[in-house]
Amino acid sequence: MKTGSLKQILLITDGCSNVGEDPIAMSALAKEQGVSVNVIGVMENDVIDEKGMQEIESIALSGGGVSQIVYARQLSHTVQMVTRQAMTQTLQGVVNRELTQILGNKQTIEDLPPEQRGEVMEVVDELGETVEMEVLILVDTSASMKHKLPTVKEALFDLSLSLNARTGKNKFALFVFPGKKNDVEKLLDWTPKLESLTSVFAKLSTGGITPTGPALREAITYFDKKRSLRNLISRDDDEYYEESI
Repeated sequence: MKTGSLKQILLITDGCSNVGEDPIAMSALAKEQGVSVNVIGVMENDVIDEKGMQEIESIALSGGGVSQIVYARQLSHTVQMVTRQAMTQTLQGVVNRELTQILGNKQTIEDLPPEQRGEVMEVVDELGETVEMEVLILVDTSASMKHKLPTVKEALFDLSLSLNARTGKNKFALFVFPGKKNDVEKLLDWTPKLESLTSVFAKLSTGGITPTGPALREAITYFDKKRSLRNLISRDDDEYYEESI
């Protein structure tokens, strides 16, 4: 069964977007392009207002991902749990499509007899350990996130360790919003590990608006650029191969 690489956007925020495109529409666009969108809402002692909670849940729902609202102290565990849960959800979707093609009648894992269902879930678990993952992390750096950023940094570092304990390859990229000059700023290009987070986060400044929609649009574009570059390299290799024979 071929799954390619699983692509996820992990959005960490503490409130509502207030400028730019509708983040729910942007999230739906990401899903259309094969990228799931997971959202973690971070609270401190206060609570996220109802509008913020609804937006967080709606972004994840339209992006085919998972959402969770947590206190900052629970962030590390939640980031890992949400990423793994979304990975399993995506893999189950892949397996369900395979089952429908083989068995017809829109069969899903849940429709199988218990013994077969157990065998299929073993395949899903194995894929979860071996599949290649690309996780683009979007961190809200608006003013209210200032005291939460050290916890975010530790949580992302723990996520890197957790995913790299698998046998499958991982790639991470990190963007923040708002950036110093634009709505969104790239801090880390695709990298297999996140050891450089400490130096990157030390330079972060917080404040300003919360352009969640533009941040999601930039993330989608970044996945597209990576795909286009891969296709270009692949085409060049094919041309070289044809010339050499």
